[in-house]
Amino acid sequence: MIRDDIFPQQLEEARQKLYDLQAKYGFDHASVLRQSMILDELINQYNRHFYVREKNPIP
Repeated sequence: MIRDDIFPQQLEEARQKLYDLQAKYGFDHASVLRQSMILDELINQYNRHFYVREKNPIP
């Protein structure tokens, strides 16, 4: 399981990499699209992780 403090760091690193790639190659380059999908998946993991925690809080 991914620790709670790792999620924001991973998200920020993925977001920054996406911005850097977009600035270098433009929006429609394969590496930009691939990084966008990686960031999307990290966001989905983050949402799933915290949604499950909200629904099933640890006593």
